Amino acid sequence: MSFIQEFKEFALKGNVVDLAVGVIIGGAFGKIVDSLVKDMLMPVLGKLLGGVDFKHLYINLSDKTFETMDAAEKAGAPLFKYGVFINTVIDFMIVAMAIFVAIKAMNKLKRSEPEPAPEAPPAESDEVKLLREIRDALKK
Repeated sequence: MSFIQEFKEFALKGNVVDLAVGVIIGGAFGKIVDSLVKDMLMPVLGKLLGGVDFKHLYINLSDKTFETMDAAEKAGAPLFKYGVFINTVIDFMIVAMAIFVAIKAMNKLKRSEPEPAPEAPPAESDEVKLLREIRDALKK
């Protein structure tokens, strides 16, 4: 079997294709969650906390003073960007909650499906019946 045939069989297996679809959907879902956090939740949370924009919260670790975080980044100053970290933690919490809800819903659907009735044992063959009759006759 050639390398190309082996690769084709591997790449076209159901698990590999399912994994690829999962990765693509996961990437798209990540973008949606990122936008939800950055563009919708954080501005509302910042407004509730007095107009704070979390992505601009940082601690300057250099000796120089900078007016903005952008100016400090351009100068190459070491920064402790805890606002970005807060955004990332909120991103993670939303993704974790969404995955939890999805898995819980799938598990509920699995449980609600009735279990298939056990199959009836196959009928005994004529040979088995005959052997049973012989055994019972010998016991007498």
